[in-house]
Amino acid sequence: MPLLPRTEAELQERQRRGDLQVRPAAAYRALVAELGLEQAYASTDVVVASNAEFTDQATLQLSLGPTDPPIRVRAFRLGNVEGGGGHGGTDLLLPIGGGLSEPQRQGGAQVLAALLAGEELELLASGEATALHPRRELETRLSLERIGAGRLLLHRAIGENGVVAVSSAEGITRSPFGPLLGPYITALYSCGGSGSIGLTMPGLSLLGPGSPVLVGGALGWVSGAGSGHLPDTRRLPSGHARVPGAVAAVSADLHELRAEWVRPTFFEGHGSGLLVAIAAPVPLINATVALQAAAENDQLEAPVLDFSIPRRVKPGFGGLPYSQLLTGRIQVDGHELSCAPAHSPRLAEGIAAELIERLRAGHFPLRLPAWPLSRRSALIPLES
Repeated sequence: MPLLPRTEAELQERQRRGDLQVRPAAAYRALVAELGLEQAYASTDVVVASNAEFTDQATLQLSLGPTDPPIRVRAFRLGNVEGGGGHGGTDLLLPIGGGLSEPQRQGGAQVLAALLAGEELELLASGEATALHPRRELETRLSLERIGAGRLLLHRAIGENGVVAVSSAEGITRSPFGPLLGPYITALYSCGGSGSIGLTMPGLSLLGPGSPVLVGGALGWVSGAGSGHLPDTRRLPSGHARVPGAVAAVSADLHELRAEWVRPTFFEGHGSGLLVAIAAPVPLINATVALQAAAENDQLEAPVLDFSIPRRVKPGFGGLPYSQLLTGRIQVDGHELSCAPAHSPRLAEGIAAELIERLRAGHFPLRLPAWPLSRRSALIPLES
């Protein structure tokens, strides 16, 4: 029997009645394996997928109140981290990454963590004098309560797949995912496989500008295609990406973020970043979506790349199924390596449980995208 499509209105009505059937991705896959796709589809309206991955491709945007006399901020230091002025007189833009030159090993990620922990930080700002903004210097202290509005802008919030990082070099190779021991001794994989947002929802097909997602405990909104967006990538016959593909950028309210799901990190040789837990609803609107969400780890793969080569195009060793990555041991180019996740399965599971609770209680919007993510590739190399 064919699986009958579901409409957005139908799912929203079920949510209003309080009988929306929501399952974590792992439970849905188990139900498909036990009862078959048809029965699993009949008893599941929405699957919740989640990630908890590292990123340094993010910006903290702070909107402060006016000063007297007014200042147009052009450069500032908040805590031990420097940033620049935004579009308003006292708007501040702080990169989440960086911090390599700081003796304190801090970037914007550490500033965000301090604010969420209730700390007060020194702000030193310099301005560009104009007729309406004559002030040149500002010295004050900021805490979360003294910031009128703020947003965490995740330029690469949700990716369709990840990579397996290895090193062919002797000793330690620094990478965005952590240190790699080589030659061919350790490996790190950046995506959780089945149950991750991008491998439950190939092409991020149910996300578009204005789509709601749960980001670090806050209601976040997809703003559009993100950094490194590559929608027309190599895919399996099922539609799942074999390599990193589509990317969504997301924005979330600073004051709604919860420290337990937004963790600062620092990798030697790379700098600071964030470990951010994100969950997204995957409405099962038709048979294609239902089948793709049921894919198991042995049906999905990630590419193996040599991170000891500091080039845009890195040597590759093909793809490995996630079922093998999860065993903790892999074979690469005739070598056996120990393998570990460069993400947090525990945080991903926790944020998924939180979203399931909110969806069932009707405290999280459920909607299909009004417009899909752009089909234009964001990976256009800069030639010199």
